[in-house]
This record gives sequence, structure tokens and C-alpha cells, in this order.
Amino acid sequence: MPPTRTWTPPTPLSLTLTLTPLRRGPADPTFRVTPDGSFWRTARTPEGPGTLRIAARAGEIEAEAWGPGATWLLETLPALLGAEDDPDAFTPRHRLLALTRHRRPGLRLTRTGLVLESLIPSVLEQKVTTDEAYRAWRLLVTGYGEPAPGPAPGMRVTPDARTWALIPSWEWHRAGVDDKRASAILRAVRVARRVEEAADMTPEAARARLELIPGVGPWTSAETVQRSHGAPDAVTTGDLHLPGVVGYALAGDRDADDAAMLELLAPYAGQRHRATRLILLSGRIPPRRSPKMYRVDIGRL
Repeated sequence: MPPTRTWTPPTPLSLTLTLTPLRRGPADPTFRVTPDGSFWRTARTPEGPGTLRIAARAGEIEAEAWGPGATWLLETLPALLGAEDDPDAFTPRHRLLALTRHRRPGLRLTRTGLVLESLIPSVLEQKVTTDEAYRAWRLLVTGYGEPAPGPAPGMRVTPDARTWALIPSWEWHRAGVDDKRASAILRAVRVARRVEEAADMTPEAARARLELIPGVGPWTSAETVQRSHGAPDAVTTGDLHLPGVVGYALAGDRDADDAAMLELLAPYAGQRHRATRLILLSGRIPPRRSPKMYRVDIGRL
């Protein structure tokens, strides 16, 4: 029998709202939601690869895990489910955010404690469409990851640092990843130990360390620590759409830039990432215009 753990959340918890940021597209080979409502996740932990299954039953969380990383995954389960998050630190100052928080009481900010697994897909998402990034992640993890331990439904564990470093250039190209993003990932995996050490740092210190890697800027570091650290203030700047979404939701300004977004989020200092999560969950987004970014499949070039 695999090791198991039962944990009772101290406050309402939505597995969907809390864990969805870890999912990189509907066909992510490291994340599944099965028809019985179970959430499956694979991870390369400090103790090795592992598979974790999580289910909510009558107010309790039931989890079981497989593989060398099973014990680590169960020990860190509460943090993964937001036990270290403090939603009461957030005071809504806009009606929209107050209503959304009331309607989404189970939102918690996940903390995986693993940096590289969030950094690599964040690099893949730089300056491309979401579909392109998800496709690249799926192809690379499926092709170079290892089968997940246990009865995981067709899942894979992300490659280790050495395997990432040995992926041939033409495979990056086939996955639609340009040289700039591939090079940034290769630089990161060459210092994988130093990258993972950032899990024990504050989000600000972790971001500073990650941004020492050429090709990793503020956008990528924020997207990483939001997941690895559960960082409530790591607001994403440099995004194509987020400033307009925040500007429209809080001030009716769909043309807001980063400066305007940060000004609108200033009352939420310390909780700016949580504020943007609530805005995105509110459903109040500006009407669509023609796309500013077009997909280019470099694998066909």
C-alpha cells in the first residue's frame, strides 16, 4: 500500500482554485484531474520522482503518494494546499474584489517548494501564445521525462537537470522553442542546485537570484515564485494582457500599462498577486480585440 495522509484544512479550501496554477494546459503530462474529482500531480522532489493524488472528502483532504519522492510530497502537502498562506492579510478596497473573495472563499496560494519545475515552463511562456507554450511543455516532458511512479493516468515526471541539458537543439526547434528561450532554460539547469536553493529564500531574494540567469527577467521570476513560494505580492509585470485586465476591472481603463496597473494595485501592497488572482477570477475582463500576438510555428520553418 502507498503511504497516505489525511489533513483537515483550517478554513474552506478549493482544490481547483488552489492547484490550477500548477497546470500547464489541459494535456499537461504532470497534472491530471480524473472523473472522480481526484487531483494528480507529479514532481521531481529532493528525494526523487513522485506522484501525488489528492481528493477532498467531507471537509478533509485525503492524499496518497508513490515513488522515491512520496514521503516528501506528503510532508509538504499542507504547504501545497496553502496552509502557509494568509488570506486574511488581504483587505479588499474595491467592491469587485470584495464580491469575488466572498464568492471564492476556497482560494489559497499554493507553495510547491520546488523552483525549477515552475521556472522552466515560465520561460517557455515568454512572449508566445499560451497554446504554443503548453504544446512545447507537453512535447518536451512527454519526450524526455520519465513515467510517473504508481498508477498515475498516463503521466510523466519532468526531466532532471542533466536530461534537460542534453535535449538536442532540433528537439527544441521541433517543440516550437526558439533559441533565446532554449538558451535561458539551459543556463538555468546548469545551475539547478543554486536555483533550487532559492526555495528557502524569501520571494524577493529568490527573484533576485533567478534574475541573475540571462534570459530570466521580472516577468519570469514573478510567475515562478507565485507557485514555488506562494508569494502573495509577486505581481507579474511585462505581461501583454494583465495591465489591461487590471485597469479595466478597477478603473475601466483597458489600455492601462504596467505603471498604471501598479498604481491601481498600490493599496494592496504585500498582496498584489492575490489581488490580480481575484480580478482574473471575477470574470470582469475587457471585450476582446483582434490579437496582438500571432502564433508562429518555428518547427515548420
